[in-house]
Amino acid sequence: MAEIKNYTLNFGPQHPAAHGVLRLVLELDGEVIQRADPHIGLLHRATEKLAEHKTFIQALPYMDRLDYVSMMCNEHAYVMAIEKLAGIQVPLRAQYIRVMFDEITRILNHLMSIGSHGLDVGAMAVFLYAFREREDLMDCYEAVSGARMHAAYYRPGGVYRDLPDTMPQYGETSKYRSAKELKAMNDARSGSMLDFIEDFTNRFPACVDEYETLLTDNRIWKQRLVGVGVVDPDRAKALGFTGPMLRGSGIAWDLRRTQPYEVYDRLEFDIPVGTNGDSYDRYLVRVAEMRESNRIIRQCVEWLRNNPGPVISDNHKVSPPSREDMKTGMEDLIHHFKLFTEGMHVPRGEVYSGVEHPKGEFGIYMVADGANKPYRLKIRAPGFAHLQALDEMSRGHMIADAVTIIGTLDIVFGEIDR
Repeated sequence: MAEIKNYTLNFGPQHPAAHGVLRLVLELDGEVIQRADPHIGLLHRATEKLAEHKTFIQALPYMDRLDYVSMMCNEHAYVMAIEKLAGIQVPLRAQYIRVMFDEITRILNHLMSIGSHGLDVGAMAVFLYAFREREDLMDCYEAVSGARMHAAYYRPGGVYRDLPDTMPQYGETSKYRSAKELKAMNDARSGSMLDFIEDFTNRFPACVDEYETLLTDNRIWKQRLVGVGVVDPDRAKALGFTGPMLRGSGIAWDLRRTQPYEVYDRLEFDIPVGTNGDSYDRYLVRVAEMRESNRIIRQCVEWLRNNPGPVISDNHKVSPPSREDMKTGMEDLIHHFKLFTEGMHVPRGEVYSGVEHPKGEFGIYMVADGANKPYRLKIRAPGFAHLQALDEMSRGHMIADAVTIIGTLDIVFGEIDR
């Protein structure tokens, strides 16, 4: 019998299952992992340092580029930190819009997570199904901000603008679409954006049923996930897990419930938790969270439809005056120029603001010295804490299981490397 040789293997950074530019150095005994050493820093782009040299508003678009699958949730933590420091009041309608888009973002994130995790372990179809629904939600991003990914839609004091009254229509540009097909594609787009989102929430539970039909009881999927990467509740807390990683281990910790922000305390939703703390439980938690997000979005749509109002603070030291006001008042014109050239000034102090990001607790620690830019900005990225557990979770598993574990961590390197 040939002797089993110990050796070291580079996994990534070009590996398609590395979810970005993760370089993983695996120490192996045959095909069994003895140690997994994640090497980060290949994507480092100095977001925290750049933000210290930009005004508060100029640094906002950097937030979208951190976790580039959960864009508006990153923005949310950042603008909440500024609002806490400056004592800015956010109109109620803006709070509902933020919560609605946070949950749209959660669905976007989990669709990408489940689709790419399936692809990593050899299930092709669910990726295509998930992207079908992502397309509709990306259209919502585009309709409200003009960008499909990096929205820069949230602002200190509210959101950039109210929801549009119309949705973009598919044009007759494709010779492969019949008039009947185009009409069917545009039916849901014939009303307002809220009508379009409501139509999506009506369709989406059946779509989640389709993903579950493909995966949940699929014996290959269960063979690849059940019992892989088990983390018990106490260890999950010790490792700094948050989000689905923590809830998958059976701990019902969710900032939307434990430390409510915006209007989450007015909404009805459940916190899904797992029992075994393995990759399969974390998958089930993410699927259940998509259903709960859909439920939250429906409540927001109903409230927004019945309650018009302002969507950004009327304090012109933090938000621009309307064009009409600028034409009639010199003071408003001065506020406009001052805001867009010098930016807003925030009182001295320090603050931490955390949100229940799709991947876990995303936090912004900000120190202000009274100037028009942050004195210090520190980002608490959920994926960073999860990645440190990769070594512990993969020891004793096979190389193929390392792919499953990376997928269940749901990491994006933009926020880890920052």
